[in-house]
Amino acid sequence: METRNWKPIKGFNFEEILFEEYNHIAKVTINRPRYRNAFTPRTVWEMSQAFNYCREALDIRVVLLTGAGDKAFCSGGDMHVKGRGGYVGGDGVPRLNVLDLQMQIRRLPKPVIAMVNGYAIGGGHVLHVVCDLSIASDNAIFGQTGPKVGSFDAGFGASYLARIVGQKKAREIWYLCRQYSAVEAECMGLVNKVVPFEKLEDECIEWAETMMERSPLALRMMKAGFNAELDGQAGIQELAGDATMLYYTLDEAQEGGKAFLEKRKPDFDKYPQFP
Repeated sequence: METRNWKPIKGFNFEEILFEEYNHIAKVTINRPRYRNAFTPRTVWEMSQAFNYCREALDIRVVLLTGAGDKAFCSGGDMHVKGRGGYVGGDGVPRLNVLDLQMQIRRLPKPVIAMVNGYAIGGGHVLHVVCDLSIASDNAIFGQTGPKVGSFDAGFGASYLARIVGQKKAREIWYLCRQYSAVEAECMGLVNKVVPFEKLEDECIEWAETMMERSPLALRMMKAGFNAELDGQAGIQELAGDATMLYYTLDEAQEGGKAFLEKRKPDFDKYPQFP
């Protein structure tokens, strides 16, 4: 594996994640290897802060999501803090804030690659599913546990999973709670590629750098387009918002704003109306 100078992104005091940057690529690492990188409400809050930064930072082009160590990507919610109503944080309030994080990843206008380095189980499995791309090490294990441990994800964990692997396979994954190897996951279209563990980061960086050679606006519009149907009106709003942003960069839109400020009628006749 090539040695890279990952630099911590300044301005944050995270306790349960690592947040680093290299060559316009951000890496969000769940840093709880003792618990197979299971997340708590604080873990999710910290990831949310990191993804929000990635959305606003103009120099970040692609985001990697992974887990610390070589055993687990993420094993879902930490059962040690699960209570009535959700996972209980330091303030004593039960939360399911990972659902907000799932939507945040989907609406990030930049590609997100899940760098799956071991177990992707339960809520951790859903996190890799909602990423744009998933690249797995050969020791990765995939599966659901919800119905065995008194939980489920009937949102993206079901609907988007079914779009990826098909209805029958998605029901098998949830109803039986079996575990699947990286090769099996690749065969069912659940991951894009499987590589040896020692080459995992290199492969993810290569994919990220390739995408950074593409038009960022084109990738943004394609991500919104892929999501629009499944996300319903919220997805259409995201796609429409991206289209509005693009329109605002045109002289035609600028003419309307200038005319209003100059108290005159806008002259839209000089702009082409393509068939």
